[in-house]
Parts: sequence; C-alpha cells; structure tokens
Amino acid sequence: MAAGKAYFSSAIFDGATLREGVALLVKGGRVTGVVPNVEVPDDHEKIDLGDGTLSPGLVDLQVNGGGGLMLGDIDSVDDLARICRAHIGLGTTALLPTLITDTLENTAKVLKIAGEAARQTVPGFAGLHLEGPHLDPARKGAHDARLIRPMEAADLDVYLETARTLPTLMMTVAPEAVTPDQIRKLMKAGVTVSLGHSNATYDAAYACVEAGATCITHLYNAMSPLAHRDPGMVGAALNIGQLHAGLIADGVHVDPAAVEIALRAKKGPGAIFLVTDAMAVAGTGQTEFSLGGRRILRADGRLTLEDGTLAGADITLPAAIRFLQEQVGLSREKALVMATGCPAGVLGRSGEIGTLATGVRADFIHFNAEGDVRAVWLGGTRQP
Repeated sequence: MAAGKAYFSSAIFDGATLREGVALLVKGGRVTGVVPNVEVPDDHEKIDLGDGTLSPGLVDLQVNGGGGLMLGDIDSVDDLARICRAHIGLGTTALLPTLITDTLENTAKVLKIAGEAARQTVPGFAGLHLEGPHLDPARKGAHDARLIRPMEAADLDVYLETARTLPTLMMTVAPEAVTPDQIRKLMKAGVTVSLGHSNATYDAAYACVEAGATCITHLYNAMSPLAHRDPGMVGAALNIGQLHAGLIADGVHVDPAAVEIALRAKKGPGAIFLVTDAMAVAGTGQTEFSLGGRRILRADGRLTLEDGTLAGADITLPAAIRFLQEQVGLSREKALVMATGCPAGVLGRSGEIGTLATGVRADFIHFNAEGDVRAVWLGGTRQP
C-alpha cells in the first residue's frame, strides 16, 4: 500500500508562491510537503493532474448565502452546511457565512446554529461574519434601515460570548454606531473588526483602527468616498497601512482602474483580499430570490433590488481571480494570494487555511489552464 499520494500539476501554488517542477505530498488527510519532482518518495502513489494550477482551497470572508439559501433564512446546521457545500463546489474550502442586518431573534438563532456547526466541524465552515446591524443608515446599501442601530452593552455581551464558541468571528461595524471602547473589547476577545457601511470621516476611521479595527468591508462600496479635503473611509482604507480591505472584483462594484489604484496604494502590512459577497443564488441557476421580503433580481452579472440598488454580488472567487489577471493585469500568483494566504492572514489563521504548508489539513483545488475549478479535495479526499 502506498505511504501517501503525490499530486503533480504544471504549476503548484502553495499560498504564497507559484512554483513549477514540484509535487504536493499528502498523507493521512494532511499535507506532508511540497517538494521538487525528483524528491517524491518512491512509496507514494503518483497522480498527474495535467495542465493547470494546484492551489490551496480558496478563502472567502464574506458569503451571505449559496445553494438557494441566505444565511438569515437557515433553520438548522444542515441548512448552513448546504451553503458551505455550494461554495466548496466553487473552489472555496474555508468561508465565513455572513449575516446581514437582521432582527435580534433571527440573529440569536443564527448564532446558535453557527455554534453547533463549529462543534460538528461542518466542512468549509471557518466561522461567522456579522455585517450589521451596527451600521450607518445613510450608507445602508441593501440592508434594512429599520433594523440598523447602535451597539448596546447587551449586544456586546452576546458578541463576546459568541467569540468563545466559534473558530472565527468577524464583524462589520460603522464608526458612527460603535465606540472605541467596544471595539477594544471585541478585539481583545479575538473578534476581527471591520469597518463598513459608513459615512465616517478619515479621523473617525483612524480612531477605530487605533482601538483595534483591522479591516475594511467591500472597499469603495457603501462608504464615504475619497475627496481632497475629506479623505473619508476610502482614504482611510488606502492610506492607513495596517488596514486590510476586502474587494469585490467583478467590474460591477469596482472599476478596474479603481482596483489598480487601490493595489498601488496599499504599501503597508495591510493588504487587499478578494471576497464574493455572494448571495443565495451562488452555485445555482436561480434568477431571483427574496431578501427580507424584498425581491432580488439576477441579470447580466448583477444582483439588484427592484429599484436597481446592488444587493450583494454574482461572482465566484475563481472568476474574480481571472478578472484581476485579465482586466487589471495582475499576475496569477498575486491574484491567488488575494484569495488564499491574504484572507487567512486577516483572520490570524495563516498556518491553518489558504496554505499548503506541511502539517495543515489537505484542502486543495485544481484549476484548469483557463482558470476554472476542475476538482476539489477536503482532507485529502476528492469531492463529488
């Protein structure tokens, strides 16, 4: 019996570097190395995947739904697993299902289900992202303004407790709706605090960063723009070195020129990473769905309310990687980093997900030469 398996492809990306002439070694469901082809042990089963790129599974920190379900509509762990499966099939093996602004009752239900999903180690489930309700109604986007409100002491207690039950808790908040002290307490509890859906000034955003915020949610969208006398949230995202920023690279939410500007501006330790902001239709052929009783239409690569307001995005991470290569001129290596190693680092989980480092769980994917996902493995097992 073979001691392990050796996977060959014309290129292998390990989460940081794109390499040729190497093989991925897997044993017992874990990566045991990425080695030159000539160093593959004789006792390993050799599997040649042909042309294309072998990569760690992709990491998506903003996924509102998939497989026909929005996270806010789930009633069980099975429902949450259904959303995760839809994205696994699209190449994302670690995701943060994202709850947009909702009622107290429904939020509590989702938090309970998420805690149980963590205990059951649902495949693909890397934690939870709460996008709201502590936002600025002036920058609500598709969120229900009736449910947006400032964070109160009781809310904070719930989030601190939730952080203890999940592998990762990320929260999008607006500086107008939280205090620096609340952000400090969230950060100390291990919560990844992201700023978004806000009309905040540059100084207000900077105060939140000083308190512990480390991220910006869907850069350029639903935030105060960059102006020469008021840099706003966009200016903060681009100029504050330690801030990371999520980006919807679909050509709808952000123009390619604005993507180029952002990539040139980020010179500090903070970096730009890809998100899909996916909705219920991800992984399906559905042309519409319901969001809080409102009809969402899917057409021409857009998801909109009936009044034309963008409501999430209709893109996959592999398509976003292609967009960066074809429309922005980014190298494949840099684009892959933005969907693997970078988002993993945002969560402080660089050694766990988005990497093919020795010892990590063998969650990996294979792209064909055109950049489409051909196959997905979880724990070294190829998925149907």
